[in-house]
Amino acid sequence: MTGASGAILGVRVLMALGHLNVETHLIMSNGPGTRSTPRSSAGILQSYINYAQHVYDIDDMEAGIASGSFRIDGMIVVPCSMKTLAGIHNGLSRRRLVLVTRETPLSEIHLRNMLGVTRPGAVVFPPAPAFYTGQTSVDGLVNRSVARMLQLFDLYTKGAESCDLGYGNVN
Repeated sequence: MTGASGAILGVRVLMALGHLNVETHLIMSNGPGTRSTPRSSAGILQSYINYAQHVYDIDDMEAGIASGSFRIDGMIVVPCSMKTLAGIHNGLSRRRLVLVTRETPLSEIHLRNMLGVTRPGAVVFPPAPAFYTGQTSVDGLVNRSVARMLQLFDLYTKGAESCDLGYGNVN
């Protein structure tokens, strides 16, 4: 998780993955907003930690997950700052990768970095709300985006009422 904008998406992804009994590993950047803003320290940061099964310090180079041989099915970077996108574009990606980019407007540099990560197979997923689905709240729009993210890993959130994500299969 990089940056604070879109933090609720990150928390909801962790909640949904927990409900689906998917093992989660959380790494948060030290960048502006992730750990340092009052909004983050007032509850969002603690929500991340509460819902993740494993939490790593960004600077812990001895953490098992820091190794390229650590077995993972994939990674969702949510939210994904443009700085993180640029770093991944320059060779830091592996396995299935979904980048939930959150900044607008997009510059030519952002668009080039997005194209650069998609060519080897990453998915760029701007969390654009699907207004045509009949959702009547921001909460519903967030849940819909989270469901679509998880479908990229063949994970479906049907019956996830216990974490307030009971929206089933999303088209």
